[in-house]
Amino acid sequence: MSKATVSASKSGSPAGASAADVNPGVDHSIELGHGNSPAAWTCVIVMLVGALIASIAFVIASTPIFIAGGIVMLVGLILGFAMRKAGYGVGGSKLKNSGH
Repeated sequence: MSKATVSASKSGSPAGASAADVNPGVDHSIELGHGNSPAAWTCVIVMLVGALIASIAFVIASTPIFIAGGIVMLVGLILGFAMRKAGYGVGGSKLKNSGH
């Protein structure tokens, strides 16, 4: 066994450097939003249901139900994309507010 000591790893940035110094091309003053829209919520909820189905199928070792869970997750992704294109995404034409 080696008797070498292990030290904590140091940050890759020099001491006293701010985030702007490390990533000069990133503008943190722009509000990105959090995806709070009917399209995002629908996508996430449907995909969570699909993940639940696939997880249960994995535990009970049922391949057809596992595949069905994966298909439900794909449907959720497609549904969220379609709703965003229909104007229900953040800043969409069908929403009164900006999604916040």
